[in-house]
Formats: sequence, structure tokens, C-alpha cells
Amino acid sequence: MRVVLDTSILVAAARSKKGTSFALVSTIPSPQYQICLSVGLYCEWLSVLQRPNNIPIDLTVEDVHGFLRFLASQAHLQNISFLWRPFLSDSNDDMILELAVAARCPYILTHNVKDFAGSDQFGVQALTPRKFLETLNNPS
Repeated sequence: MRVVLDTSILVAAARSKKGTSFALVSTIPSPQYQICLSVGLYCEWLSVLQRPNNIPIDLTVEDVHGFLRFLASQAHLQNISFLWRPFLSDSNDDMILELAVAARCPYILTHNVKDFAGSDQFGVQALTPRKFLETLNNPS
């Protein structure tokens, strides 16, 4: 199954090794899911994660770039040939929804579930990392 990781997941994983975001990111590559990526989302990851307040104290900007290159190497790179903006209230979230639809992802993993209200119209559900891990461990 393919999923999209919202930038909020990577920020949370960088800030704490104790949370579900870190647990989720630590499982990549996973036999249960594959992350999907577009050029736009990768650029957002780079922009946000190299901000000084998002870089863990024991890491450098080069370490962050290396980690993002690793994630990109594990991701399905998806071209997006359509736009229907605006659909959501934030154009950055529209970019993520468009990626999920183009890559046929059933889930967007985010800490901002409310920002993706209406995504279910496209067959995409926004889940927190905790809910996604529960779904993986307890399929119904």
C-alpha cells in the first residue's frame, strides 16, 4: 500500500525519538507500505526540515539532507499531471492531496487531520501516525 507523509510527521520525528512519528519513520523501508513523493513535497520537506528549530541538536544540515535523500530513495516518485486547486484551505495541503490521488494512496499520514477535511471524496483518508500504525497492526 502506498501512503503520503505530510511534513508534520517528519518534523515530529525529528523533534522526538519517543513518539509515533519517529516509530513510523523508523520502519522505512517497510514491507507493509511505501511512501510516495512528488518534487513539490520533497522541496517542502527540505525547506521545513533544514530550519534551525527542526534540526536535532546532534545533527547537521548535511545529516538532514542525507536522511531526506534516503527517504526519497525509498519512495515511489509520482508525477502529477492535474491540478484542481484550490480544494483544501491550504495550497500546500492541496499539493499533498493531489499526490495521494495521483499515486492512488488510501492514506495521508499527518498530525493535521482536520486540514484534509473532504479528502475522502477522492478515496483518501487522513490519519495520524498512531491511527495508521493501529490500522497496520489490526487490519479489519
